[in-house]
Amino acid sequence: MIGKLTGRLDSVHEGGCILDVNGVGYLVAASSRAVSALPQDAKGTLWIETVVREDAITLYGFADAAERDWFRLLTGIQGVGPKVALGLLSALSPRDLAAAILAGDRGSLTRAPGVGPKLAVRLLSELREKVGGMPTGDAAFVVPAALVPERGVAADAVSALLNLGWRRPEAASVVARVQDRLGEGADLNTLIRESLKEMAPR
Repeated sequence: MIGKLTGRLDSVHEGGCILDVNGVGYLVAASSRAVSALPQDAKGTLWIETVVREDAITLYGFADAAERDWFRLLTGIQGVGPKVALGLLSALSPRDLAAAILAGDRGSLTRAPGVGPKLAVRLLSELREKVGGMPTGDAAFVVPAALVPERGVAADAVSALLNLGWRRPEAASVVARVQDRLGEGADLNTLIRESLKEMAPR
């Protein structure tokens, strides 16, 4: 099995690319994020998931191990094939995908081709408990242990941050992280103030 390929980007096509490895062109299905991360005039690396079926052997390429691990998790969900999984990873980075799942943000998931409202709900329900063990490819992002509730102080804090112009996945993950640090007894003003501190540019 092939686990990683290092070579030069030969050409880009819909749904992937051809990676030239010492004169051998490997046809790799990949997210747009993975393809865009490859350098134009130097060697680049794709992490590979090899899928063997009766009628084909397909190489799926990823920018890093985190993206590959998310692909494996996503394709384990009923209704999510490799094409839909790559679409999700093209629309959302592992970091944004984790944040969207924690926030229960169906809208972000349905931005991916092939993901309708019903599939988005299934992804949220089946992945919510698994997100904590998944890599995000970003050491600064810590998946909170506590999930953001649909109602209550945390939800009000998220709403306040949205009104200030923050994106829902980012706002929800920060609020959950702050509430986990401060405890359930934190009041709304404290939660908003501490969340804004974390989101302020450093």
